[in-house]
Amino acid sequence: MTLDQLLEALRLGESQDIEFKAAEGGLPRSLWETVSAFANTNGGTIVLGVVERDGGFAVEGVRKPDTLLKTFWDNHNNPQKLNQPVCREADVEVVPMDRHKLVCIHVPRAGRQQRPVFINGNPLTGTYKRNYEGDYRCTESEVRQMLRDAADEPLDGQILEGFDLDDLDEETLAAYRNRFASRDPDHPFLAMNPADFLENLGGLRRDRRSGAEGLTLAGLLMFGKERSLLDALPHFHLDYQEQLSSNPEERWTYRLTPDGKWVPNLFNFYYRVYPRLVEGIDVPFKLDKAATRLEETHVHEALREALVNTLIHADHQSSRPINVIKRPDTFIFMNPGRLRIPREQLYQGGVTDPRNPNLQKMFQMLGLGEKAGSGFQKILRAWREQHWMIPLVAENTELEMTRIWLPVASMIPDDVERELRAVVGDAYGTLDELGRVILMLAHRFGEVGNEDIQPYRQEHPREIGARLRELVGAGWLDKTGHGRGTRYRWPQTGGPDLFATEPRGSIGSEQTETGSEHLPVESEHLPIGSEHLPVESEHLNSEQDAQLLLLAADVRGKGKVPKPLMEATILALCERDWLSLRTLARLLNRESDSLRNHYINAMLLDGRLEARVPGKPNHPNQAYRKKGGA
Repeated sequence: MTLDQLLEALRLGESQDIEFKAAEGGLPRSLWETVSAFANTNGGTIVLGVVERDGGFAVEGVRKPDTLLKTFWDNHNNPQKLNQPVCREADVEVVPMDRHKLVCIHVPRAGRQQRPVFINGNPLTGTYKRNYEGDYRCTESEVRQMLRDAADEPLDGQILEGFDLDDLDEETLAAYRNRFASRDPDHPFLAMNPADFLENLGGLRRDRRSGAEGLTLAGLLMFGKERSLLDALPHFHLDYQEQLSSNPEERWTYRLTPDGKWVPNLFNFYYRVYPRLVEGIDVPFKLDKAATRLEETHVHEALREALVNTLIHADHQSSRPINVIKRPDTFIFMNPGRLRIPREQLYQGGVTDPRNPNLQKMFQMLGLGEKAGSGFQKILRAWREQHWMIPLVAENTELEMTRIWLPVASMIPDDVERELRAVVGDAYGTLDELGRVILMLAHRFGEVGNEDIQPYRQEHPREIGARLRELVGAGWLDKTGHGRGTRYRWPQTGGPDLFATEPRGSIGSEQTETGSEHLPVESEHLPIGSEHLPVESEHLNSEQDAQLLLLAADVRGKGKVPKPLMEATILALCERDWLSLRTLARLLNRESDSLRNHYINAMLLDGRLEARVPGKPNHPNQAYRKKGGA
């Protein structure tokens, strides 16, 4: 943690990913609860030597940092205190501040095979997680969910004691074989009896070490009877909703849940839900190589992938349900269990870590689902082809759930643009593309964080964070939380909880209070008095931008250049159009504050430049032009 980041954290206070602790008397006992909590959630930083005083935080320092560090490492590497090491040597540092020394401990997020990270030798009583208010002890069900995910054995390969072929629905199994035969009529599995057929699919298993054999969880989930499913999984629940009405009193226009009228296993759920998901999707006229009309688009394929992935990646032993929701402008898929690979890797593709590989195989035998980590890439491809908003993947670490939004809307449709203009007012015309995308995402998803915006943009997370701060400061976004837990909402509307199942504005939708503006941890610290513009006041097309870059070529990235040359270049750039300080900094490859302090201020004073908003350097619409320019 740099000194600037530490100063900013002290100003903002504790958050989702930073914790201050006094250490005057040595290593605090509560430190290990926080280490466990950070490791089991999203990581974070513990700062030792800071005390809470008068509603704020004050630097007290650590008297003997070397002694404290030795105590930390002794306990960190003691399995009776911490079940496994989580920090590397580079994660712990001593940071001098004035006359004091602070100890900063960065705790990385534990991988799924490391969790749970627990203290005092007992996972059921020593496992913690992090929320906005601090550390809390995990419940037994949360711990068991982590233990299930950590195991190398497939979750769906578990042999269910007391269950047999009588617990399977014969009609479902027959329908599966028919679909399988229609896709691959010569497959050798089709010549097998039902038991051998199921064993080759992973629905029956014999444990070679213990000798136990019987029906697997995968077999029951795919083909099971309703009563048998509930006997094995008391919280098992599948829920499909169509929320297509504009009437807020009507919570859904169609709903499919277990109600005794159908057998609610995964096979039947898929084949009942998928046709309704794709109903209404336009099918363009296309022919394949055999001149046969193609009845599906890449959007059909993407929705198929999303539905199958929701079913095969769920933790079916969780107490949370599987939800699939269809709205006029969005498809939502929500399943219990967090991502088993980093979210960044999901967007890049090529890596897969299925929670239920036997279920995955069963669907793949029907031509459904991908095994090479390319399923989500197909979803991204389809949405890009339609110029729709990129799908958003969000994790709820408290609920241990994952949600995917597939918006069926252009990046900024007319109705959304009208709402943006209503909030932003006359300044909307001065918003650059990044600002518009951020506001649009906040409008579309109800709330967003820095990480949610990154897949849509090429800017560095610090730049995105700084822009989010500016939009909050301008009153165009509201904010809750701190650090990585910071969320940004459309102002005054509250917006839907990302993990709620109600549409925006419907009865029962949750509202979250908004807090005061602050700078997220990943955002760039701006010195007092710096100009933090939320917009670039001009809209440059590629040709204009290329011309300006050509004008700036003599000084761009050339290090120290003669002052007259720099001033002449600035005047040439500002000859015809108003340019914001941020755009000038980009064109000249210079820091904004340096440009303003060394050139812009002096050129304003001697009349060579004029300001669009005189006397207000920090105004969101501020920009500069050569005096007397066109």
